[in-house]
This record gives sequence, structure tokens and C-alpha cells, in this order.
Amino acid sequence: MKRLFPLLALTALASTLAACGGGGGSNNTTSTGAPSVPNPIVYCVDTTYPPMESIVNGKPAGADIDIANAIAKQLGSTAQIKSTGFTVIIPALLHKKCNAIISSMTITADRAKQVHFTPYITVGAFLMVKKSNPEHITGLASLSGKSAAVEASTTELAALQAENKTLQKQGKPLITIKQYPADTSAAAAIQANKVTAYFADAPPVLYYIRTTHGKFVQTTGTQLMTAPEGIATRKGDPLGAQINNAVQALYLNGKMKTILAKWQASQFALKNK
Repeated sequence: MKRLFPLLALTALASTLAACGGGGGSNNTTSTGAPSVPNPIVYCVDTTYPPMESIVNGKPAGADIDIANAIAKQLGSTAQIKSTGFTVIIPALLHKKCNAIISSMTITADRAKQVHFTPYITVGAFLMVKKSNPEHITGLASLSGKSAAVEASTTELAALQAENKTLQKQGKPLITIKQYPADTSAAAAIQANKVTAYFADAPPVLYYIRTTHGKFVQTTGTQLMTAPEGIATRKGDPLGAQINNAVQALYLNGKMKTILAKWQASQFALKNK
């Protein structure tokens, strides 16, 4: 993560970026030579991941949606949300179907080879099981011989696949991995008693625990695989630096923490911001 700019520098930068707002692609420049900001900024979002991003009353809603709008406003632009399946979300960005991705995307080395990331929150993962944890699930290894629901193309899916390789070497029964194109479908699988556990980022797990009124619990108090999540842009696109500056400004002025608090996600704020 990059260091924060001094407050005065950020204020001046925000004013400059706001003046650049308007139409045109993200590689356009103003008459002064500064890169312009797209208007609107089109975000690719997998809207199946409450409370970060989902469809509520026919409209996108969630912490990431509010953050996308706040970033656009900070840059003197507006935000447009384009619902995009997570399995194709990076190709959609690379093929210029959108200007950026904001979709609870964990920053990984493989993904960073394809896109530029601006870290904006830090999130881990939880396993969710039935109340009282009847099968005594304590972590990935304890899923040996059992089943887990997970969204496709996620870091959680990769972790389950890696655990199966370890179990195979140990001669133990494998985890039956049931992957779904939408995370809401993975969550529905455990609610329908089709799997032993549901594995996802902490925000949706905690959301489902809250909204199912005690029917499910998380397996441990400590998040697994904690890592920064990032807003993705195409490599070389000036919008990446502009979003980075906007995120830092939103932390400095308190708007980022206000948004996270609204969605009961304060614990995921970047540290030292």
C-alpha cells in the first residue's frame, strides 16, 4: 500500500481531479495535459455478495456501491454499476466493458499480473455451518469427507482446492466442493442443507448469520486468509492513480469509515488510515 499524501496535497489534488471530470475515455487528457476522469466511471460488479454488493429493490446496493459512488464524486464524476459475473469480471475490464472493478476482489499475485489494484479494505474469510456446529468443523482440514459450497473463481475456491491436494497426499477423504456462479447460490446451498459448510469472505458470512436469526454460526473467531481487497483498473490507465488518490482522500475525510460503519463492516477498514 502506498503512503498517504499530506492533507493539503490531497485537497489540491482532489480539486484538480474534480476540474478534470467530464466525458471521454479514461486515457483522454485535458488542455493542460492532465488525464481526464471518465464520466460516468463504469464499474463492473458481481452483485451477488451482500452486504458489499447486491440488488435491493431492483437497484445495486451495498458498501462497495457506496464506495464506488463516493470515489466518483471525489473525482468530480458519477458512477455507473454494471452487474458482471465474477468468473468473467477481469476479462470484462480488459475488454473495456467497464473502467474499473469494485467487487470484494482479494488482491493476489496472479490477478495483479493482469490488472492494477488500489487497496481499499482488508478482509479475511469464514466457514459458516449450522447452529451448534454438529459436524465439529474447525477449519478447512476438518472438512475432509464433507462438503462445502463456494462461489466460482474466488480465493476461497482456490483454498479448498489446495486443501484437497494436501488431503490427497495424506490419504484422507477429499472435500466435496460445490461451486456456484453466484455467491448467493452458494449461501442458499447451506440454507437448503445441501452442504456441510459455506465458505466466503467474512462480510457475507457475517451478513447471513445476522439475517438468518441464529440458524448458522461461523466456525472460528479468527478470519482465515486475511488480505487486502482492491479496486481494479487496466494497467497503464491513469484512472488507477486517480482512484488511489480518491480512496486515500476518503479515508482522510472520514467518508470511507462512515460507509463501512453503515454496512456493519468497520472492522475491514485499512489499518493506519
